[in-house]
Amino acid sequence: MACCGNGFCCRCCGREGESRTPEELTILGEIQDEEDEILPRKDYESLDYDRCISEPYVELLERMDNKKAKKYEAVRWMLMFAIGVTVGLVGLFVDFFVRLFSKIKYTLVANSVQQCSETGCLPLSLLELLAFNMTFVFIASVLVLVEPVAAGSGIPEIKSYLNGVKVPGIVRLRTFLCKAAGVLFSVAGGLFVGKEGPMIHSGAIVGAGLPQFQSITFKKIKLDFSYFRSDRDKRDFVSAGAAAGVAAAFGAPIGGTLFSLEEGSSFWNQALTWKVLFCSMSATFTLNFFRSGINFNKWGSFQLPGLLNFGEFKCPDEEKNCHLWTAVDLAFFVLMGVVGGLLGALFNCMNKSLAKYRMRNIHQKAKFIRLLESLLVAMVTTVVIFAASILLGECRDLSSPTTHNTTLSSSEAINSTIRQFFCTNKTYNDMATLFFNPQETAIHQLFHQDGTFSPVTLSVFFLLYFLLACWTYGVSVPSGLFVPSLLCGAAFGRLVANILKVKLEMNIYPGTFALIGAAAFLGGVVRMSISLTVILIESTNEITYGLPIMITLMVAKWTGDFFNKGIYDIHIQLRGVPLLEWETEVEMDKLTASDIMEPNLTYVYPHTRVQSLVSILRTTVYNAFPVVTENRHNERDFMKGNILVSNNIRFKKSSVLSRAGEQRRRCQSMKSYPSSELKNVCEERSAVGGRGGGEDLLQQMLERRHAPYPNLYPDQSPSEEWSMEERFRPLTFHGLILRSQLVTLLIRGVCYSENQSSATQPRLSYAEMTEDYPRYPDIHDLDLALLNPRMIVDVTPYMNPSPYTVSPNTHISQVFNLFRTMGLRHLPVVNAVGEIVGIITRHNLTHEFLVAKLRQHSIRV
Repeated sequence: MACCGNGFCCRCCGREGESRTPEELTILGEIQDEEDEILPRKDYESLDYDRCISEPYVELLERMDNKKAKKYEAVRWMLMFAIGVTVGLVGLFVDFFVRLFSKIKYTLVANSVQQCSETGCLPLSLLELLAFNMTFVFIASVLVLVEPVAAGSGIPEIKSYLNGVKVPGIVRLRTFLCKAAGVLFSVAGGLFVGKEGPMIHSGAIVGAGLPQFQSITFKKIKLDFSYFRSDRDKRDFVSAGAAAGVAAAFGAPIGGTLFSLEEGSSFWNQALTWKVLFCSMSATFTLNFFRSGINFNKWGSFQLPGLLNFGEFKCPDEEKNCHLWTAVDLAFFVLMGVVGGLLGALFNCMNKSLAKYRMRNIHQKAKFIRLLESLLVAMVTTVVIFAASILLGECRDLSSPTTHNTTLSSSEAINSTIRQFFCTNKTYNDMATLFFNPQETAIHQLFHQDGTFSPVTLSVFFLLYFLLACWTYGVSVPSGLFVPSLLCGAAFGRLVANILKVKLEMNIYPGTFALIGAAAFLGGVVRMSISLTVILIESTNEITYGLPIMITLMVAKWTGDFFNKGIYDIHIQLRGVPLLEWETEVEMDKLTASDIMEPNLTYVYPHTRVQSLVSILRTTVYNAFPVVTENRHNERDFMKGNILVSNNIRFKKSSVLSRAGEQRRRCQSMKSYPSSELKNVCEERSAVGGRGGGEDLLQQMLERRHAPYPNLYPDQSPSEEWSMEERFRPLTFHGLILRSQLVTLLIRGVCYSENQSSATQPRLSYAEMTEDYPRYPDIHDLDLALLNPRMIVDVTPYMNPSPYTVSPNTHISQVFNLFRTMGLRHLPVVNAVGEIVGIITRHNLTHEFLVAKLRQHSIRV
C-alpha cells in the first residue's frame, strides 16, 4: 500500500474498494478537468532547507570560535566571487562560438545567394542553409538526449529548486556540460531561441557545484570540505549563480539580484542580498572585460557589459525637436501594454497546448522521436526564413537608415548587417536583413535604425516569428525565451511607431516604441515586473525609460493574468511540481491545520530496535519520522471524555491505516529478509505477557538507562487484540529524525545491545553524518545479513528536538507563511499537551489540495 510517502504523491491513501468523494479523487489525480490536467504527475521530493539542530550540529557550533566563523565567512565571499567569474567565462565561451558559427554560416549562405541570384541556383543556397542549421540542431538535440534535463531554458526547474522542490539531475555537472554546449548549437542552428535562459540555468549549476568541492559525474573530484554540504547552503549559492547568469546575459547585476529574489528564491536571507549582488557584479565585469578586449582590442575598456546589449538610445545632434518620449506617449504605452498582455496570453495558451501534445504523443515514445521533432522544427524554420527573405522582402533605400548606437556608429557597420538579396546596389532587402542576421543584431536594427522597415514586412515578420517561436519553445534542445520575445515585441513596437509616424504624422522616436513593444510582449509572456524593469533599464543605460517600462510591464502583467499564468509557471504546473506561491487565498482561512494534516503517522521510539527501523524504512517512503513516546498517564482520561484526548482519538480514527495494519505490512516485509532471526521475529509472541510484566520490564529499563527519553517497549507493536484506547494511545512528541539520518546510523553500526547502556553507542560527528551528501545511501542497498535485529538504536542525539510546530486549530494562512518563509519540509501538528496528532508536508499546502479540502469543508458545513 503506497501512501503519500514524501508528501507529494497523489496515490490512494484509503482502503481498497473504499468509496471516495470527487474532491478526494481530484486530490489523488485520478479524475481532473481537461483544463487543469497535469501531465505527468510525479512524486517530487522536498529539500531540507531547515537546519536539523541535532547534537552533532551543536557540537560543531561549540567548536567554532569567532576566528573560525570569520574564516568560513571569508570562504563564502571567495566562493561568490569564483561563481561570478566562472559564470562570466561560461558566457564568454557560449557567445564566442555562437558568433563564430553564425558568422561562418551567414557569410557563406549570403555569398551563395548573391551568386545564385545571377545564375539561378537558389535551391543550392537553401540546401547549404539547411545543412548548417540541421547539423547544429542535431548536435544540440543529441546532447539533450544524453541529459534530458538540459532541454528548455531551465528557469522553471531552477525556480522549483529555489522554491524547495528537488528536481532530479537539475544541478549536475553533466547537465551543465550538455546545457552550455547545446545552447550554442541551438542558437547557431537558426532556431528562434535565446541563450539567456540557459545562461541562468548554467549559472545556477555553477553555484550548486563549485562550493561542494565534489562531483558525482567525476567521482575523483572530492575534497574534504563538508561545511557547505547542506540544502540550505546550496540554496544560497544557487540563488547567487542564477543571479550571475542574468547579470552576464544582460549586463544587469542589480536586475539579476532582483530576478533571483522575485522569480526564484522563496526563502530569502537578508544577509544574502549583498553576496548575491557581489557575485552578479563579478560575472558582469568578467564577461565585459574579456569581450571588450577580444572585440575591440582594448583590454580594460568595459564597452560590452552583457551578451545582449541594447545600445544607447540618443537623439542625433542635428535633430533639435527630437525627444525619446513625452507624457502623451504614455497613453500609447498603456495600450501597447494591454496588447502585449493579450499577445503573451495567446502565446502561453498555444504553447501550453503544444506542451500537452508533446507529453502525450512525443515524450512517451522512443528518444529518437524527440530528435526528429527538433530536426523538423529546424527544417521548417529554415525554409520559412529563406522563403520569406526571398519572396516577401521589400527593397529599401540605403541612404535612409541612421543609427544612434554607440557600438554601430559608422555607416560601414550598418552596411555590414544589411542584406541586398535581389535588390540593386543602392537598396537592400528589409525582410532578409531581419531574418538573415543573429537575433541580437535584428533587435539593434529595430531599436536604432530609422525608417528601414515597411509595415507589411514588420507585420509578416511578427506573425512568422510569433508562431515559430511558440512552436520551438519546448522542443528537445536548450532554448531560452527572452531574446525571441524581445525581438517579436520589438517588431510589434516598431510597427506601432511606423503607423503613428506615417499615418498620424506624429513626431516620435521609433526606437522607444520598439523598446516598449519588446517590454510589453516579454512581460505578457513571463509576467515579471520588478526585475524585468531593472534589467531593461540597465540594458539601455537610460534611467528616463524607468517609468514607461514599469507602466507597460504592469499593464501587460495585469492583462495577461486575466487569462492564464506566466509561461514558466505553466510549465511548472504541467510537470506536476508542487510549487508554493507567495501566499494563499483569503477564503483558505476557513481551514485549519487539522483539516489538511496527514493523520497517518509512522513514528519511531527514542530507543528503537534495528529490526523495527529496517521494517519502517523498507515499507514506507516517508522522509521524516516523529520521535515519540506513548503517553500512558492519560489512559484513564479516555473514559472521562477529556477534550484534548478525545480530539486525539478523533484524529486517529480518521486515519485510513491503523497501527495494527501497519504492523502487518512490516511483518510481511520482514519475511523476505535474509536473516533467519529477522524472519521469525514477527511470528514470535512478545515475551512480555501481562501489564505487570511490562511495568517490571519498563522499570528495569529506566533503572539501567539514565536518558531523558525512556525506551518504551521496543519489541511491542500494536496488535489486533488491543482495545481502541490502547491502539490510539496518545503519542508525546519529542522531535523529528530524517530518513537519511536513520539509514546513516544503520550503515555505520550506531547501536547498542539491550544488556548495555545507551552510553556505549558509538557517536558520529556532523562531518560523518553529512559525508554522503547529497546522495545518501538507500535502505534497499543495505546488507541486512550484517545487521543484528535485536540491537537498539538511540536516535535522540541525531534528531531535531525543536522543530517548528503548529496547533491543530492554526489557520491555513499562518501555517502557509510559516512553512514557506522558513523553508520547511515537515511541519508537525502538536496539541496543547505536547501530543502529535498529524504532520503537514508540501503536498498538503498545494493549491489543488487546499481547494479540494475547502470543498469538503463547505459540504460538511
